[in-house]
Amino acid sequence: MFARFRRKRLHPVLRDLVRETTLSPKDFIYPLFIRSGEGVKNEVASMPGVYQMSVDSAIMECDILKSLGIEAVILFGIPDVKDSVGSDALCDHGIIATAIRAIKKAHPDLFVVTDLCFCEYTDHGHCGVLNPDLQTVDNDITLQNLAKQAIVHAKAGADMIAPSGMMDGMIEAIRQGLDSAGFSHIPIMSYSTKFASAYYGPFRDVAESAPSFGDRRSYQMDPANRREAILESLEDERQGADILMVKPALAYLDIVRDIREATKLPLAVYNVSGEYSMLKMAARAGVIDYERVMMETLLGFKRAGADIIITYHAKEAAKLLA
Repeated sequence: MFARFRRKRLHPVLRDLVRETTLSPKDFIYPLFIRSGEGVKNEVASMPGVYQMSVDSAIMECDILKSLGIEAVILFGIPDVKDSVGSDALCDHGIIATAIRAIKKAHPDLFVVTDLCFCEYTDHGHCGVLNPDLQTVDNDITLQNLAKQAIVHAKAGADMIAPSGMMDGMIEAIRQGLDSAGFSHIPIMSYSTKFASAYYGPFRDVAESAPSFGDRRSYQMDPANRREAILESLEDERQGADILMVKPALAYLDIVRDIREATKLPLAVYNVSGEYSMLKMAARAGVIDYERVMMETLLGFKRAGADIIITYHAKEAAKLLA
């Protein structure tokens, strides 16, 4: 007798009962891009529905997020002044430290994650202090600054630190820095396998973080390398990361599954700007059912093994899940 799989698909209640993978607003972390000023909410042309916001506008946005059941945000800063070392990121009164304090004061129950990197803060747009001879980021000097940056964020009230610069040894350096400053309770969500991807294009518009020369292939991963991708995440686990991440998500679901099978740690994916904007532009062109494709995409991340999804779709998806 052949198998009749369709018997479990005929009734909608039974379909729900046997569904293997589900989405919830509690799966999402929503990115916020913070700049100085008051009443600022500037939509980014390449990312419809995504805004640069002043702190007061971000606080109001958090009201909306909470009403939708979204309990976590990740903050990115856009400073007024950039320099060669990203000094604003190391300052207790910099844009992100200021934003953390204000958001946590207004929303103490919101889980605030901070992106830990220097590309938004340096005048050259790279992710740390440059080595002029090699024309790339000086790994070990940048490790020292990442530890300082993490302590600034923790002092301001961040609930979790998310280093994204792909420096070798960054988790060990940040963990030691946090622990020595009395923040051993602060978890680290590492951008542990982050590829040098063309999918980041629109993000560089909103974060104003495009490199002034070259690219980031000397520190972000080669998209062709699968075995190395697994090693990167497992090394960050060894150094003390509490949560691992794959970025981007959509073109790297094989890597998500590989890492899911190699670790017991929670696993995040970053549904990046190019992935988001492709769906938005396809919807504008009338070639897809936007809401169905969006939800199918997010479900695919969960099915591949992600526990956490950082996504610009979070508000729209949460409304559909209500």
